[in-house]
Amino acid sequence: MNIKYRKPMPGSDLVYFDTRMAVEAIQPGAYDRLPYTSRVLAEQLVRRCESNLLTDALKQLIERKRDLDFPWYPARVVCHDILGQTALVDLAGLRDAIADKGGEPAKVNPVVPTQLIVDHSLAVEHAGFEPDAFEKNRAIEDRRNEDRFHFIEWCKTAFDNVDVIPAGNGIMHQINLEKMSPVIQSRDGVAFPDTCVGTDSHTPHVDALGVIAIGVGGLEAENVMLGRASMMRLPEIVGVNLTGQRRPGITATDIVLALTEFLRQERVVSAYLEFFGEGVESLTIGDRATISNMTPEFGASAGLFYIDQQTIDYLKLTGREPEQVALVENYAKTTGLWADALETADYERLLEFDLSSVVRNMAGPSNPHRRLPTSALAERGIAGTWEEKPGVMPDGAVIIAAITSCTNTSNPRNVVAAGLLARKANQLGLTRKPWVKSSFAPGSKVAKLYLEEAGLLPELEKLGFGIVAYACTTCNGMSGALDPKIQQEIIDRDLYATAVLSGNRNFDGRIHPYAKQAFLASPPLVVAYAIAGTVRFDIEQDVLGRDKDGNPITLNDIWPSDEEIDAIVKQSVKPEQFIQIYQPMFDLGDREQAESPLYDWRPQSTYIRRPPYWEGALAGERSLSGMRPLAVLGDNITTDHLSPSNAILPSSAAGEYLAKMGLPEEDFNSYATHRGDHLTAQRATFANPKLLNEMCRDDQGEVTQGFLARLEPEGEPMRMWEAIETYMQRKQSLIIVAGADYGQGSSRDWAAKGVRLAGVEAILAEGFERIHRTNLVGMGVLPLEFMRGENRHTYAIDGTETFDVVGKPKPRTELTVVMRRRNGETVEIPVTCRLDTAEEVSVYGAGGVLQRFAQDFLATA
Repeated sequence: MNIKYRKPMPGSDLVYFDTRMAVEAIQPGAYDRLPYTSRVLAEQLVRRCESNLLTDALKQLIERKRDLDFPWYPARVVCHDILGQTALVDLAGLRDAIADKGGEPAKVNPVVPTQLIVDHSLAVEHAGFEPDAFEKNRAIEDRRNEDRFHFIEWCKTAFDNVDVIPAGNGIMHQINLEKMSPVIQSRDGVAFPDTCVGTDSHTPHVDALGVIAIGVGGLEAENVMLGRASMMRLPEIVGVNLTGQRRPGITATDIVLALTEFLRQERVVSAYLEFFGEGVESLTIGDRATISNMTPEFGASAGLFYIDQQTIDYLKLTGREPEQVALVENYAKTTGLWADALETADYERLLEFDLSSVVRNMAGPSNPHRRLPTSALAERGIAGTWEEKPGVMPDGAVIIAAITSCTNTSNPRNVVAAGLLARKANQLGLTRKPWVKSSFAPGSKVAKLYLEEAGLLPELEKLGFGIVAYACTTCNGMSGALDPKIQQEIIDRDLYATAVLSGNRNFDGRIHPYAKQAFLASPPLVVAYAIAGTVRFDIEQDVLGRDKDGNPITLNDIWPSDEEIDAIVKQSVKPEQFIQIYQPMFDLGDREQAESPLYDWRPQSTYIRRPPYWEGALAGERSLSGMRPLAVLGDNITTDHLSPSNAILPSSAAGEYLAKMGLPEEDFNSYATHRGDHLTAQRATFANPKLLNEMCRDDQGEVTQGFLARLEPEGEPMRMWEAIETYMQRKQSLIIVAGADYGQGSSRDWAAKGVRLAGVEAILAEGFERIHRTNLVGMGVLPLEFMRGENRHTYAIDGTETFDVVGKPKPRTELTVVMRRRNGETVEIPVTCRLDTAEEVSVYGAGGVLQRFAQDFLATA
């Protein structure tokens, strides 16, 4: 610690580190020009960085340079059960590997406090119109996930520094916002800003409180858990000036969908965004959280709001201790993190967005940034005339309508708006269409309490939106099974069926196998579409139904006013509700001690299996020579394409494997839940039915859709897993060639693990999404980037070639890929090595995060 910058906190017995003093010692007047992000990063450098490195590290922030890596020490790691569980499976496997080498496995523990919330594993098998849906879904979740939950319970007793919130309590991001983040930490008598990494791309949800929280893959989280600094270079910090006021009737969802479109167009990929301006003052923390939550949909890394009076009011509302609330205000004002102190902040790039320009919006049918103004549905070809036949499912049917996701259910205004719309619909005699599987899955139990207080929960239940879970559900592809009759009708009539959800992701194939496309919408719009029953419907103009006198009812007749919403929120959302829910949830009791530091792996489990990262392809040397393409792909390949999370179909490679292992089809569960077992998870690699592998074409030369590959050199088309198995048997090293924005989407380890276990040694793409690129490095896969203006078409790559990488990988150095065509022609392709830091070179050189830690651990034991 840099003791000379340590100061007593005014009016407190705590101390803090005077970052202003450290920065001004280097360049007088510089601190006031620093953005919020730089001030927080500078504080942790002053507090944690070695003295001989401090000046150079601070200069990177002061002078806006990106020459040197500097360390970031997140205060916490937060995990959901899918990636958190797989991270802990990796650590349990690491303990085995350490024990095999004669080390002490009990010493392998997270060094940084780690919080795991079980929220990603529940499927909506029982819809919101069924009695006792919540209890029934939870019982199924417990039965299906017994292996996983057994392992998670062991982790509670075996690892130090791990706290577990069990299933049925809420979504990690909403719990982080409402309870877990203190905003300002106090440890060992020192006050400092709360920061965290989380094993989900929507971790920036808590950025709404002024907390730098970044979504990372489980591999990067493991690196932080184990005490290694997360090395970074100064990110691009973009100021976003929000001007104006939103129009009446406009929700935070409408705002964030408009912002998503705007910021994607402004190319803020990997940037840290800081929202400020007059428009921010009118946004509640719930509104801000809706915006911050969708940071990955912008393409950005962080979406921060400054600490201000709204922050303080929210901390009081959510039942934080008065002493903690006082600390947040005192610290922010003392250290220049309060909004007023940021008026002099200087940004390299400044964007402006007018809130008054926002109209009622949706997004779809395949991407969150494809905004659809509801006023333009007909002209966009979404809505259209259709002949309603009572009880008959139309083409364009909405088969899933889900109020789900922390994006919207952490915002009481959005939830109350849905309840008020439901009440008006019920009063006028409107009903949900019978083919719509409706559900309500709030991210926090508090939502139930304030809806009950307001008398709105029965109104939602009457329309079929009873509470089915406190979990991610539909947003995570856990929609559950359809009514068999409805599913069969979709198949028999080849209907275009859709989903409408208040989530943050609507990629093809994600929400449900029989929902061909999906649309994002605000909670009240989700209810309206359940009534409409089809997307071939102009939600702004068409008639939803008729009242008892035969008068037509349109959306405007049931849409609640802002005054109604705000009055209910003010009357019904109370601090005692948050205290009632969270006090017992976080009373974790005394920690037991596991009998053994090593886990007793269950040999027949298809959920939890000792990881293979010291065996097979990962045990040998990476040659980076003679690599054959496993796939040649286009732009915008998502982690859903690389490793889907949705339900496992019996006809899939994973489904066939599970059947051989004795699981009944009804308990196949999702791909996501099986990621602790590599034998199941490997079979999910490229298993998305919407995949377009350019190596696979029909007789007309068109790319064939599906999880397909072409085995080389035979040129034989086959299912992707069969090709992978064959290449693994041959010990054939592989490469993937792709377009722009490779790896968009959730922070999904298995998108990197699956290809590495298949034998992929390198990915050559036009560009990478940040989280996925770091996951590839963490698995020992080399990310390579075409030079600007070049791509797979420039070199006419068709998948028959072999590839060698020439040169020593160094941070962002130029390497050469030597491509050999089938006719013997050799082509040299200049590429950029996307190992971005010296730390990444070190991790890659060891073969991955786990291998790096094991080598270092054994060397110092």
